[in-house]
Amino acid sequence: MSQKIFIIGAGRSASSLIKYLIDESVENDFEIKVGDRDLSLVEDKIGTHDRASAISFDVFNDAQRIEEIQKADIVISMLPASLHFKVAQDCVKYKKNLVTASYVSEEIQSLDAQAKENGVLLLNEIGLDPGIDHMSAMKIINEIKAKGGELKSFKSYCGGLVAPESVSSPWQYKFTWNPRNVVLAGQGTAQYIRNGKYKYIPYHRLFKRTESISILQQGKFEAYANRDSLSYREVYGLKNIPTLLRGTLRRPGYCESWDLFVELGMTDDSYQMDVSGMTYHDFLNSFMREANNTSQEHLKSHFGISETVLTKFDWLGFFGDTKIELQMATPAQVLQNILESKWTLGVNDKDMVVMQHQFVYELEGSEHELHSSFVTFGEDQTYTGMAKTVGLPVGVATKLILKGVIKGEGVKVPVSEEIYNPVLAELEKFGIEFTEEEIR
Repeated sequence: MSQKIFIIGAGRSASSLIKYLIDESVENDFEIKVGDRDLSLVEDKIGTHDRASAISFDVFNDAQRIEEIQKADIVISMLPASLHFKVAQDCVKYKKNLVTASYVSEEIQSLDAQAKENGVLLLNEIGLDPGIDHMSAMKIINEIKAKGGELKSFKSYCGGLVAPESVSSPWQYKFTWNPRNVVLAGQGTAQYIRNGKYKYIPYHRLFKRTESISILQQGKFEAYANRDSLSYREVYGLKNIPTLLRGTLRRPGYCESWDLFVELGMTDDSYQMDVSGMTYHDFLNSFMREANNTSQEHLKSHFGISETVLTKFDWLGFFGDTKIELQMATPAQVLQNILESKWTLGVNDKDMVVMQHQFVYELEGSEHELHSSFVTFGEDQTYTGMAKTVGLPVGVATKLILKGVIKGEGVKVPVSEEIYNPVLAELEKFGIEFTEEEIR
């Protein structure tokens, strides 16, 4: 009898997932149903394959949600993270395994005991970041420990960027994932540990405190610290490690320019402003004190910014008369609206995903440093590098659960050998393969 897979959500990150499972459906006798509010979106992604079907689906429709989950052998939720709990509750109740790419929320964690009691696996954090980062890091951490090594430092960096041949602006950046998350990135206080000392970077200093990272043959990148690195000590079994830092990668010069948005207050999402009739220039001026200077002169004199940063703001149109097509919105929403008009992938553009882990460990009295990195590129606007690296691990894990290779009950993330070994092995077939370099 065919095994039935129900995928909820057919957005950007689901394209490679859907294609992978359709490609695997005949050999493994899978039937795939994809539900989304936008039926045409699903139909575009499944094509005419006789193993896949599309439905219009509303996660808030309790009767429909329960009916479809009951029909499935396994459920994949590609919904926004805040909506997973509704699905997870039903999966636990009706004893259906669930796979998501999102972080484990407190709500999801609260289902652990009941999921174990019902024999249900809720596998989360099996996308890119979180996901591939967990699996690739744990593989090497466990290898180092098995040799008798002691980890002294672990740093991990990841970035979704535009491929070099598709760079067409002084920002060297385009949206390859949720634009709102990009605009709000880093808010709060970054926390990590370095040489046994806790370090904190408040938001207004975050994009000033960057590191330079070289990755394979792709040149240099700059990294800013993620908000929470400290919790990964427990996740990775590195409770006493002296240094642990996770960061996000951008191309050189990005952070200096983004920092001006932060200083001006344009990334604030806490209040609404009336921007009806405003131009981009008006929006910029609304964050500056009254002065006789032009905006450019004021930015240079008050913020001490370089001509390079001015060029980037000019390229976005902040010194022109383009109208903002909004009425009431937060500064962050206005900024997102402006950036989306300029930072969208073009028809022929390709994206790239880069990741690097840096390990320093002591073994038999000597200190060693190992870098493990991968770079992958998208094919087009649909099968992007981001869609591939988020969706394929979800698809692979789903297949392996149905085949009985991955087992377990309760709320889990992919940090155990029985999960990461087979998933990473399958991902290598799609070019998601890490290169290890002995630095010293």
